[in-house]
Amino acid sequence: MAVKNLLGDRVEPVPFQRFEEVFHALATGKVDAAVIPIENTLHGSVHENYDHLLNFDLPIIGETNVRISHSLIAHPGVKFKQIRRVYSHPVALNQCLNFFTANPQLESATYYDTAGSVKMLMKEKLLDAAAIASSAAAEIYGAHILKRNLEDDRGNFTRFFLLTRPGEQIAQKPTKEWKTTLVFTTRNVPGTLFRALSTFALRDISLGKIESRPLRGKPWEYLFYLDFLGNVDDANCQKALGHLAEMADMLRVLGSYPKGA
Repeated sequence: MAVKNLLGDRVEPVPFQRFEEVFHALATGKVDAAVIPIENTLHGSVHENYDHLLNFDLPIIGETNVRISHSLIAHPGVKFKQIRRVYSHPVALNQCLNFFTANPQLESATYYDTAGSVKMLMKEKLLDAAAIASSAAAEIYGAHILKRNLEDDRGNFTRFFLLTRPGEQIAQKPTKEWKTTLVFTTRNVPGTLFRALSTFALRDISLGKIESRPLRGKPWEYLFYLDFLGNVDDANCQKALGHLAEMADMLRVLGSYPKGA
């Protein structure tokens, strides 16, 4: 769904089981672009992908926000009363706890992926099990939806980044609103982070998010990932970045991209 939102219906999605494999595939030219989740409104950031953004030189060129709606999916002909186990990614299972509380006869079983659990269900022709995934997964694998909207919280959205290789561009819808994501480190002394963030406040640049991650090799020191509203090519933003660079030990812009809906 995120791929379609960002690139339309004509692209060919290529799935991978692990996030790192997605980054490697793009870096080595096996795919033309990559779409990765970066944060969820209920469960927070996907920390692994923040680390991959630093380790791979793959700029962010777009974002989209997808409403997460979970469905209970089974093999065609299977009825709800036959179900004994429900497979899905552990995050999806945890987002449907009220459903499991209301149906204590059902055992939750973790699987590597939501859509992958539907694929496995159909391949192995399991008649006493179901999967929790999107309605799109049921359509793709020819499965049957038993129940919709299982999620505990309807305000469940996941933010996805669109990545490409350096120097390459992909056509997108024009927009007036832009966001920029960067990562920086500072010396571990009092007031340094305050002064770093003030470079944006002094220029009335709105910050959308700040995320800290451990700095490998330096215990108790941190990388700071930051989103701000604005285009890196804007003069005001360039001044803020120049000011930040003066006090940062490391500064890297990960991408400037149209603000997602």
